Amino acid sequence: MDFNVKKMVKDAGAALSRVVQMTEEKLGTSEKTELDAHFEYLWERAENTKNYTDRIVRNTEAVLIPNPGNRIEDFIYEKIEKKKPSRLSNLEYLGLDMVEAGNVFGPGTAYGSTLIKVGQFEQKLGQNERDFIGSVGMCFTQPMRKFLDTEVKTILKEKSLLETKRLDLDACKNRVRKARSMLGIPAAERDLRVAQSEFDRQAEITKLLLEGISSSHATHLRCLHEFVESQARFYSQCTTIMTDLQRELASLSALPGTVLNNPDVVNGRSSNIAEDFRRAKVLYSYEPKDSTELSLVANEIINVMEIPGKKDDDYLLGELHNQRGKVPRAYLEILS
Repeated sequence: MDFNVKKMVKDAGAALSRVVQMTEEKLGTSEKTELDAHFEYLWERAENTKNYTDRIVRNTEAVLIPNPGNRIEDFIYEKIEKKKPSRLSNLEYLGLDMVEAGNVFGPGTAYGSTLIKVGQFEQKLGQNERDFIGSVGMCFTQPMRKFLDTEVKTILKEKSLLETKRLDLDACKNRVRKARSMLGIPAAERDLRVAQSEFDRQAEITKLLLEGISSSHATHLRCLHEFVESQARFYSQCTTIMTDLQRELASLSALPGTVLNNPDVVNGRSSNIAEDFRRAKVLYSYEPKDSTELSLVANEIINVMEIPGKKDDDYLLGELHNQRGKVPRAYLEILS
């Protein structure tokens, strides 16, 4: 590898000169070029925009993905530019466990069938939550994060370069003052003119970037509106899902097979239809197709009757263990 020794020595000398200049400024023994008030206002606004945007993005991501381990994992996948792993939400995991428990306890029982129904709707809520997270990512956090990773980094880079130019300018000013009684005045003044020109040019570049923060705020405002719309839609959909679940549970409670909180129902048997039940033997085991049916085990004895208000040649209303539900006629032998 070839080294440009002269350039390295020159850069090292410039860096040392800047350190000396900064030290003298802090000690109050050297002049410091001050930027105008408008520039300082633009810079303060840019700093506030950077700091608060970063905080808002981090807090939004914490709300959307409460698990810090998952957030770190997503961050790593973004940095290595690989597709994020697909993971279920906590609500979906809860729903899966409820459905599994309901099948174990028996879909023909009130508890089992209700567990299954609630679990299914918890899964819907979880999917809705995942859709919401994806929507907010697209319309809010990703654009804000992109702003931090592009525009803000460019502004910080140019501001740092401006500070370097300022230090060089002030160092030249000091050299001119020291050279006034020496023969090197023309060279020092030439260096000062060059440094002043470079500083002014860099100040203008940085100021233009800082003024662009206004358009960034306008973009962020649109993102904020989209975020609110996504959040409103999410909670509206959650309300709809839960209202549907309440309606389903109410209809499920009204179906045969569920013991109602009704004073006329005692031990799962209504007094005005008790005399209509007959005993039947189960010929074959039967797995219910849905929560309105009873689970049957071969050779057990159950109570059956015609389904109230409905003539059905294929099904009867069965009663077993204080639970009621439809049972297929073909699986039964009527005993009395």
